[in-house]
Amino acid sequence: MPKPKRALLIVDLQVDFADPSGSLFVAGAPAALPFVLRRVEQARAHGDLVVWSQDWHPASTPHFAPFGGRWPVHCVAGTAGAELLPAAVLAQRPDDLVIRKGVAGEDGYSAFSMRNTLTGEVRSTGLAAQLQAAGVTLVTVCGLATDWCVKATALDALTAGFTVEVAVDATAGVELRVGDTAAALREIEAAGGVLC
Repeated sequence: MPKPKRALLIVDLQVDFADPSGSLFVAGAPAALPFVLRRVEQARAHGDLVVWSQDWHPASTPHFAPFGGRWPVHCVAGTAGAELLPAAVLAQRPDDLVIRKGVAGEDGYSAFSMRNTLTGEVRSTGLAAQLQAAGVTLVTVCGLATDWCVKATALDALTAGFTVEVAVDATAGVELRVGDTAAALREIEAAGGVLC
């Protein structure tokens, strides 16, 4: 039986989330980084497709607290905070896919879809179609943050028909409330995802 064609999807390994100086720093990010980079090495060794997602917001969006949203200003397009961590940039290759989300002010939690904060309209980032065109059937998700963008990405990948793994040691959660990360992982498992 042929091995499923795999993709490694690294979610939002960006300065504003993963560096202590970032505006929405995820405390567990530094500990997760070596595990993410190890996953990238393994994916390269197996010839898997590597995909990077980035929050890429306009400076003014209802996603941000100053404009009525939940979050502090973060990952504004073209700023240092929106860039991938230097270690992630070094790990990138020209044939990797890069998906930018939230580009028109949407809530860009998932690498697969974005929701307009005013109308509720959901639109695709095009990632599912790109993975399907590449013959990908299994997606391994890692990155930041477990309880928000990793969860949304994993659930969308399952809805799109992919087999989904979440590399738990290569993720970290925001934890607005204690237990959010564990609850997110349970939700992914309940939807058919595999924790690895």
